[in-house]
Amino acid sequence: MNDSKLKSNNVNGINALLAFDKAHIWHPYSSMNSNQIILPVLCAKGCKLTLADEQETQLIDGISSWWCMIHGYSDERMNEALKTQIDDFSHVMFGGLTHLPAIRLVQNLLKFIDHPQLDAVFFADSASVAVEVSLKMALQYQFSLNCPKKKKFISLKLGYHGGTMGAMSVCDPVNSMHHFLFSDYVPQNIFVTEPPMVDMLCTSSLYGSFQLGDNYDDETNRKAIKDMEETMNSCHEEICAVILEPILQGAGGMRLYHPKYLIELKKLCLKFDIPLIFDEIATGFGRTGEAFAFKHCDVYQKMIGTPASEIVDVFPDILCVGKALTGGYMTMSAVITSKRIANVISAKDTATKGTFMHGPTFMANPLACAAANASLDILMEGNWKDMVARIEAQLYRELYVELRNSHLYGKLINNLRVVGAAGVIELFEPIDGTFVQKRQVSKGIFIRPFGKLVYIMPPYIISGEELTILTTGIKQLLLEWSAYKIGNY
Repeated sequence: MNDSKLKSNNVNGINALLAFDKAHIWHPYSSMNSNQIILPVLCAKGCKLTLADEQETQLIDGISSWWCMIHGYSDERMNEALKTQIDDFSHVMFGGLTHLPAIRLVQNLLKFIDHPQLDAVFFADSASVAVEVSLKMALQYQFSLNCPKKKKFISLKLGYHGGTMGAMSVCDPVNSMHHFLFSDYVPQNIFVTEPPMVDMLCTSSLYGSFQLGDNYDDETNRKAIKDMEETMNSCHEEICAVILEPILQGAGGMRLYHPKYLIELKKLCLKFDIPLIFDEIATGFGRTGEAFAFKHCDVYQKMIGTPASEIVDVFPDILCVGKALTGGYMTMSAVITSKRIANVISAKDTATKGTFMHGPTFMANPLACAAANASLDILMEGNWKDMVARIEAQLYRELYVELRNSHLYGKLINNLRVVGAAGVIELFEPIDGTFVQKRQVSKGIFIRPFGKLVYIMPPYIISGEELTILTTGIKQLLLEWSAYKIGNY
């Protein structure tokens, strides 16, 4: 087939392409010898993927193409922004040149972040590279302060920060998807106890009607903070920075935790003068119900009536964003830092003469900037907050409450949690991804479980009816998986 588009009425042609795909194309986290089922997409619009099969089957995307497609597919404003930009120019190098889309994007990004200390932006290519850049920034910051021994990072157990070498070095060394394979190659960093999980954030508008309590364990939280404090105290001469995912740990376990942990952590970072890096690649741009997850700390302190003089301003010295930055349209990430960090790195009396040692070829790609500007324009209209709150309420009713009260809870299901536009079902044992892939098409849904986790992170634009199809399909899959495990399916 020479046509660049799949045609649903050409079954033989599609099968030939799928055979070629299987023989030659490596898909994420898969084997070239895998028998996994790969679904051919004909087109995508809104929250629906249309498959290139005879029926042109439509699936509702429950994970926003790995958490990035927050406005759904083929949004008219996003499409128009890219079309307009490509007629001007698709790319120019960012070394010695600049352009309006990049300047406007920094203006929009800083406005949306809305924190006076975060005001210097470095563009990168992807989420994992943003983490690499943040680590290099912290290292060069310490080097510029004449602290070359400060080379180690503190990270949380069960954390995940990406698949490149530097990012892997701050992923959980035992439970990470790939760190253990390269443990003798990547830098050796310091890992501390992760904070305890909660089922729902106390900052949620649903919290007052939450039936079962958030199961917050203050004593365990204090122990986790104590571990961090003791580590900082004993190792402060070699610690470069702390890096973690605020409020919701992502691919390391989709673990939701209380804002109290971040508040106490910020106090420790100030006490020991250690830079703090927040990886908001998964949580940024509204996913948890606030513009960025770290902002739950301010909401929580005001909610409990903390006097203004005692409120801890929880913000990162370095912030990593990606995924939803461009609304899922283009690969792009950004690292935002404070002038405190930027000015030290940029000082002319350092070994690098003030030059930060990084510069991707496609840095600030104009097409990606155009997509990001369109996405931020949509977000800054403010409708996302109501959308996310509506999704959270529906996930609470249709997944948390129903499954918590079902016979599967305590047998198949170990834990349930909901935050913003994200719902997590944690099983006692891993679920077979092939089992899910084979059965989800008939239910009209697309999800991508991993390990023990079945989760949902839909586009913000999803309708109530579409979300019900997703939650119903997930519940059916869990019933079928339970029956399969005991041999009754």
